[in-house]
Parts: sequence; C-alpha cells; structure tokens
Amino acid sequence: MADHDIATRAPESDAQESPAPAESPDESGPVMSEHCTTDRPTPSGEAPKGEIRKLGGIDVYLTKPESYPSNPSKLLLLLTGGTGLKSTNNQIQADRFASEGYVVVMPDLFDGDPAPNSTALPESETLATSLLETFKLKAAETAKSFLLDMWMARHTEEKILPILEKVIHACEGEFADAVGNGGGIYAVGYCIGGRYVLLLASERNAGQTSWTGAQKQPDEEAGEGQAPSRKGPFIKAGALAHATLVSPDDFGNLKVPISLVCVENDPVFPDEVRTAGEDAMSKSNLEHEVQVYPGVPHGFAVAGDYADTNIKEAQATAYEQMLKWLNDH
Repeated sequence: MADHDIATRAPESDAQESPAPAESPDESGPVMSEHCTTDRPTPSGEAPKGEIRKLGGIDVYLTKPESYPSNPSKLLLLLTGGTGLKSTNNQIQADRFASEGYVVVMPDLFDGDPAPNSTALPESETLATSLLETFKLKAAETAKSFLLDMWMARHTEEKILPILEKVIHACEGEFADAVGNGGGIYAVGYCIGGRYVLLLASERNAGQTSWTGAQKQPDEEAGEGQAPSRKGPFIKAGALAHATLVSPDDFGNLKVPISLVCVENDPVFPDEVRTAGEDAMSKSNLEHEVQVYPGVPHGFAVAGDYADTNIKEAQATAYEQMLKWLNDH
C-alpha cells in the first residue's frame, strides 16, 4: 500500500486540494482512505436507538421503525466501512434508514476486529511545527499503513461473504414479513461495505473459490460435464457510497439495480474504475445511476459532523439519493 499523506489537518481540508493521481491497483495493491477507518465527530444531539444482538450467530446492530411490526416494513442490510459495528456514526446512519420504514440489519463484517485507528477524528488538528514532529508523524503513518495492510489481509471476501450469507439466511427467517413486503432484501454500503453491495448484487458460479477468483476443480460426484450451478444475486437493489477496494471486475456480473455515490477525483475509487463500471452496467442494460460529488472527502456520506457547509449539504443529498433509490425499487 502506498504511504498516505501525514494526517495533520481536518478531513474536510482534503476536499480543498487536488489529490495525487491514483496509482494503478496492479502496481500498488489495494488502498484505503483514512476516512474508511476513522469516524468524524458524532452529530450533536444524536445517539443510537437500536441494539447489538446475535443474528444467525453473527453480531449485528438491529434498528427498526417505531411502527414495526404493526406497519409493513422492508429489510435493509447496511454494510459499513472499517469503523465497523460499534461505530456510533454507523449506528446513527442505520437509525436514519430505520426512521424511513426499514428494518435495518448492520452485521459485524470484521468479527469484532475493526480497522486500526477506528476512533473519532478531532474537528481540527495542529500542523507539525518541527522536523522532529514531522518525522514522528511520518513514522506513525507508516506504522498505521502496515497495520492496515495486515488488517485487510485478515478480512478478505472469503471471510466476509460467509458472514453475510449467514445473516441473510437468518433475516429471511426472522424477518420474513419485511423481506416479503419488499420483495427481497435491499442493501446499502459505505467504503469497504460498498464493494460487498456489488458482490451481493452479482451472480457467480457456486464453484468459484471467490467472487472474482478461480474455479474449483470439477466435482467428480457431480459429473465432469455438469454445468456449474449459479449463486446470487442476494439482494433486490443496492446503493453504495464512496466504495473502497473495488476493481472493474466487480461490475461484470451485476444483476440488480445499483446507485453509486462517488467522490470527484477520489484516489481510493479512481475515475478509471468508475467509468469502467459505468460502461459495464450500460453494456449489460443494467438499471443504474451514478452521481459524482465535487469538493467532498472520501467517506463524507457516513453520518458525522463537518464544519464545511458544502460537505454537510452534500452528505444530506447523498443520503436522499440512496434512500430514493431504495424506495423506488
């Protein structure tokens, strides 16, 4: 992973500068943003309303409309970035969708192991004023990058997708009314969670070792000439914001309507990946929408307080975009 810039300023200042061109994934490996792993300050006056409990043997944050189950609701999976299940901001984001009539299940994708430095980021940070301070900060940033590389190696799709399948199966049982009322399960995802919305929206061969990986050897009992069974999609429609670790291949087998919230000049979700995804969805006649938000940092769409009014307005607009997409499908 390429070294990140020294974290010596408030995140919204990132939006005021032109980021360096993203390196090719083939050359640099997967990259993540500080905003995928660190929360903004919690919005004033807001606190989580749901509960953490087990569902299908997996820890989830569960939040429901106040009128449920008296009034019909729909089932929504919310897939987080690296800040994970216990992030207050992620829980508040889930509550916002619950207030709009969704039973929201936010699974612990990382099995109790959120990304390093998943703590609230101060509203402002003091610039380093000496060479020694700069050196210390650079050394700390290099260490964080190493820890993040190790964390990503622990949490691959081979680990996360089985978690999601367990949760989906449990939702289809316990919340069959909400799944049925919506005609399926909906999903929203932020940062890392955004990529898993794409994977849940895809169809693959059941024999694949991973969603984009190689095929397993043919099963002799099943017969060499037997066509591989298909698996997925698992959701009815999906919306994702500033996705992370996405490759063009992740758009290749999409089967359900998708809405994308993107950041202009985002080095973590570069333009070439976005345009390749748009081309793939257009060629397959998949219903989709893509909105690019200028002047905002990666991670802006997750609940969190920003001093910059433009970022606050973009955050509200992105939420409305995602909500409308779910409601319309």
